Amino acid sequence: MKNKEFKKDDHVVYPMHGVGVIADISTKVVLNKRKKYYVVDLLNTKMRVLVPVDKAEEVGLRHIIDKKEVSKVTKILQQECTEQEEDWKVRYQNNLAKVKSGSILAVAEVCRNLYKRARDKELSIMERKLYESAYSLIINEIALAKGINVEEASNLISDILSK
Repeated sequence: MKNKEFKKDDHVVYPMHGVGVIADISTKVVLNKRKKYYVVDLLNTKMRVLVPVDKAEEVGLRHIIDKKEVSKVTKILQQECTEQEEDWKVRYQNNLAKVKSGSILAVAEVCRNLYKRARDKELSIMERKLYESAYSLIINEIALAKGINVEEASNLISDILSK
C-alpha cells in the first residue's frame, strides 16, 4: 500500500517504533534548510518524532492496516513456522530486517516464528527482545485497526499463537 500524503490526526505506523498519530505537519528550519515534517506522537512510547515529508516513504511511514488486512495477519500467525537459520546471530539479523521493513505481515511472521521457537528452545536475550517488540507492534496496530483496546488485541494474538 503506497502512501503519498498523511493528514493531521491520521494513525500511522513508524517501523520499529510502532503506532502513532500525526499530531501536526509543520515547516522547520534545520541546517539552514526549510523542510516540511510530519510530527508523529508514538502511542506506546509517548515519544514524538519528526519525519521529513519527503522521506516518509523511504523510512517506511505508512497508514495502519484496515480491518480486512487483520485477517491476513491472523492467517500468518496461524501458519506453521517457516524454516529458520540455526545460527541465532544470522536468524536475528534476518528477523530484525523483517521488523525494520515496516510490513505488518513480515512482523507477524517474525512474531510467530520466534514464539514457536521459544516453545522448543530458549531464545537469546536479543531474540526475546525482538519477539516482544514484534508482538507489541502487532497488538498495537491490530487494536487500532479493529477498534479494540490493546488488552483485547493481546488476548486475541496470544490465543492464536498458543494453538
